[in-house]
Amino acid sequence: MICGAKTNQMSLAVFKPTRLIDFIWKADTRDWDEKRLEQMRSFHNQLGLFEDNSWRKTFKIIPKLPFNFSYKFEDVNGRQSTLQVLEWQTGALYWNCLRQCNGDETRALAKVKQKYFDEFTRTDLHFFLGTTQQYHFFAPNPWVIIGVFPIPHEKQLELFGD
Repeated sequence: MICGAKTNQMSLAVFKPTRLIDFIWKADTRDWDEKRLEQMRSFHNQLGLFEDNSWRKTFKIIPKLPFNFSYKFEDVNGRQSTLQVLEWQTGALYWNCLRQCNGDETRALAKVKQKYFDEFTRTDLHFFLGTTQQYHFFAPNPWVIIGVFPIPHEKQLELFGD
C-alpha cells in the first residue's frame, strides 16, 4: 500500500487491522494558526459572482481540536504501524465527552478511548485510509485514517431468527 501511494497508484483504501494495540492521543496546539485563520476570513469575505453565497451568513470557525488521535495496530504480516485518525466523528465525540465531563479533559479522553478502543475491539473493525498531499511523497507512511468502520459481529444462528 505504501508503494502504491508513493507511485500515485493508490490514494484511498479499506484496511482491516489484524490486531489493535492501542488508541492514543497527543496534545496539539489549542488555537488555529493565525495565518490560516486570516486566509479563511479572507475567503469568507470574497463573494462569488455566479454562486449561491447564502452559506456565508452561517459560516463560523469551529474550535480547534487540542489533541491528535491515532491507532497503533498490527497488520497480517506482524508489522506495527501508528496512523493518525482524521475522522470528524472522533473530534465530535471528544467535544461531546468534554461537555458530559464538565470540562475534565482526562475523563473525556478516557471516554473517547473507551469507544474507539474498548468497544471497537469487539467488532470487525476496518479503516478507510487516504493519503495526504502534504506528506504523500516523502513521509515513510503517507496514509491516515479518514474513517473508522466498526462492523458488529453477528452470530450466524441469530440470522435465522426465532
